[in-house]
Amino acid sequence: MTRTFTLLSLLVMTTTSALAQDDWTVEDFIAATGVSPGATASRDLPGWTANPTIRVLSGADDLRALEKAFPEARFVGGDASDAEVIIGSCPAGLIRESDKLVWVQIFSAGAERCLAVDELASGEVLLTNGQKMTAHAIGEHAVAMALSLARGLVRHAHLMPDGKWDRNWARSGGIYSVNGKTMLIVGLGGIGSETAKRAKALGMRVIATRNSSREGPDYVDYIGLSNELDDLVAEADIIVNSLPLTKATRGLFDSDLFAKVKPGAYFINVGRGGTVITDALVEALESGHLAGAGLDVTDPEPLPGDHPLWQMNNVIITPHVSWAGHDIRLRRILVHENIRRYLAGEALLNVVDPELGY
Repeated sequence: MTRTFTLLSLLVMTTTSALAQDDWTVEDFIAATGVSPGATASRDLPGWTANPTIRVLSGADDLRALEKAFPEARFVGGDASDAEVIIGSCPAGLIRESDKLVWVQIFSAGAERCLAVDELASGEVLLTNGQKMTAHAIGEHAVAMALSLARGLVRHAHLMPDGKWDRNWARSGGIYSVNGKTMLIVGLGGIGSETAKRAKALGMRVIATRNSSREGPDYVDYIGLSNELDDLVAEADIIVNSLPLTKATRGLFDSDLFAKVKPGAYFINVGRGGTVITDALVEALESGHLAGAGLDVTDPEPLPGDHPLWQMNNVIITPHVSWAGHDIRLRRILVHENIRRYLAGEALLNVVDPELGY
């Protein structure tokens, strides 16, 4: 039976979930976020030890909290070339200098910068990420951008400095309700799923692509494989790109693909800037084929101050901050659980596949 979502039920679900987190078990956390363990037990990783040195790169507060939670491990905040574990980020120099490194935990979902480091790209050192920890916040950001464009907020914000009271654009059909419109989610992972959930609550028809299978949540009306993208962009009033940056996705949104997009559609990017050919995006906007765009990520990043995208009155740009305001407790639970699993020799959560890039 198809589950019906309303905006009220979504708000109740989100609020209840947030309030419950202080009492969450690990099982609750896994069920709520959808994270899963990798295939290899940490005890089977070369160089694993039950009493590792763990370098924490996220500040003194995190260091003290981890020392208190796991007294059996040695935590350090400074240089530690003998560390078996790094928590926080993936500094290439430190990784290359470490001859005992087994595992790196990063906080971000995107792993492309880390996979530029040979030791991580080869799988010699295990990499886990923060996938799905900020998905709620980014999903809200994507929908906020879509609504800002569809309701004309971006255009009217550009008129405010001149004190213009202009209703003609609204009367001519420039503003519409998203209810009944189609949103395409390109990349139905954690971010894409949270965006889809919110779009469905607003009465939208939601379609999506994913690389792995056609399976997905019941609030997505149709799930296609990645090779169906050319057809699906022609159906969508709003396209949300939540793809990671991989060899397969780099430059995916090019002139050919934008030409297949439904005329008058809006394009939202909360994935990675490198998945889009920026000149092709500008061309589609300037020609009017795209009605507008919401960009939290760009290529290059940061976008130069004289770039034409800044001056377009149908474009909203935020400086890669869609993750901001996420519930930091989710990241804390993930990191603590992964450290517990590592010390116990168990498989870790959110393992990055170097071949796939996520």
